[in-house]
Amino acid sequence: MSVLEKIGSESLIELENKYGAHNYHPLPVVLSKGEGVYVWDVEGKRYYDFLSAYSAVNQGHCHPKIVGAMIQQAQTLTLTSRAFYNDQLGPYEEYLTQYFGFDKVLPMNTGAEAVETAIKITRKWAYEVKGIAEQQAEIIVCDGNFHGRTTTIISFSNDENARKNFGPYTDGFIKIPYDSIEALELALQSSPNIAGFLVEPIQGEAGVYVPSEGYLSKAKALCEKYNVLFIADEVQTGIARTGKLLAVDHENVKPDVLILGKAVSGGVYPVSAVLANDAIMNVIKPGQHGSTFGGNPVAAAVAVAALEVVKDENLAENAERLGKIFRSKLADYITNSKIATLVRGKGLLNAVVINDTEDSDTAWNICMALRDNGLLAKPTHGNIIRFAPPLVMNEEQLLDCVSIIIKTLKQFE
Repeated sequence: MSVLEKIGSESLIELENKYGAHNYHPLPVVLSKGEGVYVWDVEGKRYYDFLSAYSAVNQGHCHPKIVGAMIQQAQTLTLTSRAFYNDQLGPYEEYLTQYFGFDKVLPMNTGAEAVETAIKITRKWAYEVKGIAEQQAEIIVCDGNFHGRTTTIISFSNDENARKNFGPYTDGFIKIPYDSIEALELALQSSPNIAGFLVEPIQGEAGVYVPSEGYLSKAKALCEKYNVLFIADEVQTGIARTGKLLAVDHENVKPDVLILGKAVSGGVYPVSAVLANDAIMNVIKPGQHGSTFGGNPVAAAVAVAALEVVKDENLAENAERLGKIFRSKLADYITNSKIATLVRGKGLLNAVVINDTEDSDTAWNICMALRDNGLLAKPTHGNIIRFAPPLVMNEEQLLDCVSIIIKTLKQFE
């Protein structure tokens, strides 16, 4: 096949089906270009992107500053491994720790790697600082969580599709209901071996579940009371997505361990990070954890540029303002809707609950119709549609998108 030959959507989908593992079920649209809030398919049709690569593309597609930083660094030095120092990592680590207010960062690549890193740090802290007997440390997690799909992480997942036939599972986790301070305190009282509480400030994959006001601050206070690390997984909710730099900032909570990924790089390159202060992070010694690509020069340059864009373009403030408009407009429509029952979220991380069962295909069919009408979104948990556009969206574009969503919902009333 000539490299100049134009391949259509159907053929490209078939190539993935034939040669790729079937571990995803994508919406049938084949994208070939992105800019800002828009993406184009191979036939040239333009769409609003309302998923942002699961909030990795907060700064918009192909942001010139971020892409420019990647190109410049890629033409200079790409990878040294951590066997040697490089001239980008130290400045990046200084910038990142000052940006979020921590002493140290351990750089990794993907969100799941960062979660695994946080678990390892927490356990080591438990044995070497808190004094828990070795092999006895436990971490509290929440029902409905999504922290990734590694073997350890699926061990404490409720998603049977992610778990089934992947055992044996990893011990050391206690599951409690999300958004229940009572359940958290009972779990903390139940054992002297609790090392940490791992929580998403908003459960994204579960359907954009926003906890009750005060939940995070009360949970942090309980963790302090019982000498347990509060571990915030902000891979999806961080980097201005919810209208603050971090979702925990809505309640002025400072995590003991902060997990970041996705939009740290603006979706241009895999970059993740775990941040903590010295009293926690110093338990990690040479050879005890690492990654060949973690902290590579390209990742460092890209992440600094991506985080500068967040501040320079006031993306958190924009997400806060536009999110209120989005929920207000959708709530007005839902008041008299038979197909949609609820809109919820913070900033520009929102979801609409569809009036059908989780095993129905209604939400999928609505997303197919949204695609036909020029907007891309994806269902989660069967009857919930997540809406998370790039944070560079302006009000005119947002209102256009709201019109598309309402017009599409009306097709199913």
